[in-house]
Amino acid sequence: MPYTYRDPSSRAPSVPQNACATHSSGQTYQQLKLECQQKGTLFEDCDFLANDSSLFYNEKPPIPFVWKRPGEIVKDQFILGGATRTDICQGDLGDCWLLAAIASLTLNEKVLARVIPPNQDFGPDYAGIFHFQFWQYNEWLDVVIDDRLPTFKDRLVFLHSADLNEFWSALLEKAYAKLNGSYEALKGGSSIEAMEDFTGGVGETFEVKTAPKNFYELLQRALKRSSLVGCSIDITNAAESEARTTTGLIKGHAYSVTGIDEVNYRGQTVRLIRVRNPWGQVEWNGAWSDNSSEWDSLSPSEKQQLHHTALDDGEFWMKFEDFLSNFEKVEICNLTPDALEDNAAHKWEVSIHQGSWVRGATAGGCRNFIETFWTNPQFKLQLTEKDEGQDECTFVAALMQKNRRKLRKLGAALLSIGYAIYESPDKDEHLTKDFFRYHASRAKSKSYINLREVSDRFELPPGDYIIVPTTYEPQQEADFCLRVFSEKKVVTKLISFIQLQDMEISAEELEYILNAVLEKSKCQHGHSTSTSTGEWPHSSGNEKLEFNEFKLFWDKLKKWISLYLHFDADQSGTMSSHELRLALKAAGFQLNNYLLQLIVLRYSDDQQQIEFDDFLNCLIRLENASRVFKALCVENKDFINLHINEVTKAKHCQ
Repeated sequence: MPYTYRDPSSRAPSVPQNACATHSSGQTYQQLKLECQQKGTLFEDCDFLANDSSLFYNEKPPIPFVWKRPGEIVKDQFILGGATRTDICQGDLGDCWLLAAIASLTLNEKVLARVIPPNQDFGPDYAGIFHFQFWQYNEWLDVVIDDRLPTFKDRLVFLHSADLNEFWSALLEKAYAKLNGSYEALKGGSSIEAMEDFTGGVGETFEVKTAPKNFYELLQRALKRSSLVGCSIDITNAAESEARTTTGLIKGHAYSVTGIDEVNYRGQTVRLIRVRNPWGQVEWNGAWSDNSSEWDSLSPSEKQQLHHTALDDGEFWMKFEDFLSNFEKVEICNLTPDALEDNAAHKWEVSIHQGSWVRGATAGGCRNFIETFWTNPQFKLQLTEKDEGQDECTFVAALMQKNRRKLRKLGAALLSIGYAIYESPDKDEHLTKDFFRYHASRAKSKSYINLREVSDRFELPPGDYIIVPTTYEPQQEADFCLRVFSEKKVVTKLISFIQLQDMEISAEELEYILNAVLEKSKCQHGHSTSTSTGEWPHSSGNEKLEFNEFKLFWDKLKKWISLYLHFDADQSGTMSSHELRLALKAAGFQLNNYLLQLIVLRYSDDQQQIEFDDFLNCLIRLENASRVFKALCVENKDFINLHINEVTKAKHCQ
């Protein structure tokens, strides 16, 4: 069968019409270009400057780079002359994973035209501005750049085309670097990450040793349906990175799979697979390599069918069995999850949820940490219809952590993430630790791993389930995107932590609310609110606040947050104890020196700083003391006389 997909229709490439403009000016690509044309100037991007800050954040350039526009490098420049997988070559940046994804991208003209919108060139309308579109967490973004590129001795330093006057790949790399904050942010990665950003598809990773028996057919269908495919050889230590094997393959290096086919060789059918090294050179030297004797047995038409060449362009054929014994990991980005199914007629449903792991509130860690695991976000999944002719429902759950590459310059790294799936009880409520203590998961991600996305395919009977996405360790913060793809329509929703059917809130629920809200209010400073939440006066007798009591507390809390932020002058997350008198007065408490000294000794640290949790504790205790005093003061005086039993009673009332 043919090794590459060609759409028989002549439709124009589909370009997302609703891609969001991302330039800080708020202007679209068309508006920015028109403005430059009217002024007679070339565009200079103020969001991604042509200087070292756009190159590296952790080091200085090893050589003096000069930023030049294509017209300053060559005279016959062009952006797209029929992009092919062999156009691109890797530069001095360690982003082979990106190049492998780009090589796969060129196999489908429609997908390529979505990432690189048409009608961009160096013709009469040239204004030094280009734009590219990338998928990011359920939306398409339109990234605008100027065409100034880093060079050394008039040669492009990073990604470039084999033809020195073609610039589409270099401009695409620059736009992707801008999306992620800098060129340095592109060092190291997984091809599947860029593949998903180019397509919005869902990725699946296969370990070759445990791949299904029909792996060849699976890859055949994936390539036919325009899925992007990459492969690599694992390394066991840093010294093996980019080490060359005796067969010409590179360890720890991202390759792209660009074709698959069968030939008749000496009366037997031989399965072949085509692989490309983004370096543009260094190829497999075993059976069916460019200059191997096996090609002598094929007819010219068979060679033409396989597009066989003996060029040292980084692309080569190899026997599929050799592929399985040399490569260890294969990544497939399906433009639709049914790309690996025999029947392409059905459409998959997708539901998407955005969420966050917040320290002290929703960052509970994996099931190993049972005391906090239950605080993670929980999503209900309702599988209502079986697959056609099956007893179970198929779905793909994909958990992605957001913006970690962009946050590298702040010290952030990819977290180990995963998820577990549980059968849901009848009640539609946030499950507590007692549930997880006594119930095993029905399914889970294969492992916790520090990749941007973890995805797996499952088959479960119809019913209600709970998906719990987590980091491996508790108290690790990140934003995430959870996508669920299914053959039949499913219902997913975030399970609220707070259930108000009884119009009451427990101390545990109140603590959760406070930690979540205070994190967003920037009042917390690495600590969770705990001791104070159970001390607010309640009348129900069951350790819960009734709704009217909660509303009263909430109104006061908003006022206290505002006060604390006002007196936290340097926005450090703490307040000087010297400001406490004024803060308490603003809250309605005017204290004498003795009481103030006791409070400072009780709630400030050795730097005379008071954190919000302690400030809140102090106010609640003062509120309770005031309430008790007013209840016992029958003569409306500034003091009361108490019997020892009344002192004990008053103490218990707080």
